[in-house]
Amino acid sequence: MTHPTESHLTEPLPWLLGEAADGFLADLYEREPVVVHHGDPDHFRTLLSIAAVDRKIAELDLREGMLSMVDANRSVEASDFVSDNGAIDRVAVARLYRRGATVILNQLHQSDIVLAAFCRAVERVFSCHVQTNIYLTPPGSQGFQTHYDNHDVFILQVEGEKTWRLYDRPVEAPYRGERFKAGRHVVGEPRHSFVLKAGDCAYVPRGLMHDASTSGDAASLHITCGLLVRTWAELVLEAVSEVCVGDPTFRESLPPGFANRDFDRAEARTRFAALMTRLPERARLDGALDLLTDQFIRAREPDVRGTIVEGSQPLGGTYQARPSLWRLIDEDGGLRLIAPSGDLTFARAPRVVVERALSGLAFGPDDLGYNEVEDLIRRLTVSGLIERLD
Repeated sequence: MTHPTESHLTEPLPWLLGEAADGFLADLYEREPVVVHHGDPDHFRTLLSIAAVDRKIAELDLREGMLSMVDANRSVEASDFVSDNGAIDRVAVARLYRRGATVILNQLHQSDIVLAAFCRAVERVFSCHVQTNIYLTPPGSQGFQTHYDNHDVFILQVEGEKTWRLYDRPVEAPYRGERFKAGRHVVGEPRHSFVLKAGDCAYVPRGLMHDASTSGDAASLHITCGLLVRTWAELVLEAVSEVCVGDPTFRESLPPGFANRDFDRAEARTRFAALMTRLPERARLDGALDLLTDQFIRAREPDVRGTIVEGSQPLGGTYQARPSLWRLIDEDGGLRLIAPSGDLTFARAPRVVVERALSGLAFGPDDLGYNEVEDLIRRLTVSGLIERLD
């Protein structure tokens, strides 16, 4: 059950940005960096702490890729802290950390239920995959040289302090595979510098070069919350793909010999121009957006906390839908519910009953007015879509 005071789950954007959340999506998102000083050192301690990171390194069965180490001042190779069998050498990690290397726990939300719930909340805001990487940097150290990320990030300073420097943006909205290349992108002088103290947050849009180093005498722990968005280019390509499925003209072969050096492209240009004029007439947003929406929902991790315990309890009490992404589709023979746990089909349940159960309003079995209410509640509970309140 989500407690109403858990604002990082119910209102993640205001929790991250405070008053700067107002107008952020309309005016600043993907355009300008944002720095927020909350003035509360414990603001992000709900999610993590240095003590928790220390414990995870000691407890988890960490394998290559789950933990990385970097140092802006010297090269750190995977072989320096990864054993021959792929396991992380904890002693080597501790030794390198004491010498100034930053410890990175990659994708920690995949094994930490608190971070996972936070990611799901942010995903509902942006409709994109959200990931967390954890950075623990010793005092007086710097993990990375100046670079840009090819995805937008929120930086949550949990403990300690870090000085950040922002530079130019050599690439506007880079693709996921369009990585920073040292030497190709001129760094120049910082355009903006600021210190994030414990409880502070910064938003850095993709393509904006930056670097950071620990300030003060204490270690720095921050969470990088990355937004892996879908783009208009992907939507357009999907819409074009749907046109091609429905129009055989696009599926005809290219002219024989088009790869030959003496191939005359004049006729091909005319044909290509004619095809391009057909696209605006046939391309439709809704079908392509529905497909991307369903792909996104199905790829989310379900929230199955409590489903094992609930499975041994008799039906009864009050239920409520958990915050989640879903889409209900009318099909021949019933309904299909697109959900993070996978699709559910309902042959006899009326649409109004399923929508009522998932509306977010509390309900008891008798409130739904449905003869097979027990099966409906069981299936929605097991899928993590609803939970018992009492």
